[in-house]
Order: sequence, then structure tokens, then C-alpha cells
Amino acid sequence: MGKIVKHVITTPRAPAAIGPYSQGIRAGNLLFVSGQIAIDPATSALIEAKDIPSQTRRVLENIQQILSSGGATIDNVVRTTVFLKNMNDFAEMNRVYGEFFRDAPPARATVEVARLPKDVDVEIDCIAVVE
Repeated sequence: MGKIVKHVITTPRAPAAIGPYSQGIRAGNLLFVSGQIAIDPATSALIEAKDIPSQTRRVLENIQQILSSGGATIDNVVRTTVFLKNMNDFAEMNRVYGEFFRDAPPARATVEVARLPKDVDVEIDCIAVVE
């Protein structure tokens, strides 16, 4: 089997990786975006708003920037995973999520987790197909 060619995707318009991972990896026509939390890339700090709609919006804006740097858009996303600290926040997260994924939304899994980085309430990752 040949070596898989991976291209690291980075952009200053999304939060910098804070560990040994990449914002995104493109392999062939697939773009894998690492889990994003509600960090403002301009300040490298969590956003001040603590509500689920604001956090979800910031997370998806960060994802959009990484997708753009990798040659994709939100419409290219085929799979997401949503990690929620509290499943009671599902409806509010889902409302904002639906604003970003209007037509042919991607396949998705949503799971409740005990703890997320920096004690945020939501984290989302995704896989996109780059044409």
C-alpha cells in the first residue's frame, strides 16, 4: 500500500491548535476538521457569551474558516459529530446548527460527554468532500 499524502490545513482565521493536532487535514478529496470550541481566533480566548447558541455559532464560524482554507465550504460537509456537555442543550444547539446546514444537512452524531476542553458546553468536528 502506498503512502497516504496528507496536507495540513491552517488558518489564522480560526483558533490555533493548542496541542499536537492540526486544525484540518486534507487527504485526497477528504478534509477532516478537528473539533472546534468557542474560541475567538482574534483573541485566542473563549468567547464571553456562555450560552449554547453563541457558542455553537462561534464553533461553526471557526469550522467555516478551516473549510475555506482547505478548499471547501459548509455545503461540502458530509459528516459531523457534536459533543454536548448537557443533552438538554440539544434544541438550542440544533437551531443554530440548522442555520449553517440548511440544504442537505450532513450525517451527524450528537453525544453527551462529561467534560470538554476548557469546560465549554459544545464541540463540533466534521468531514468534508473537496471537489
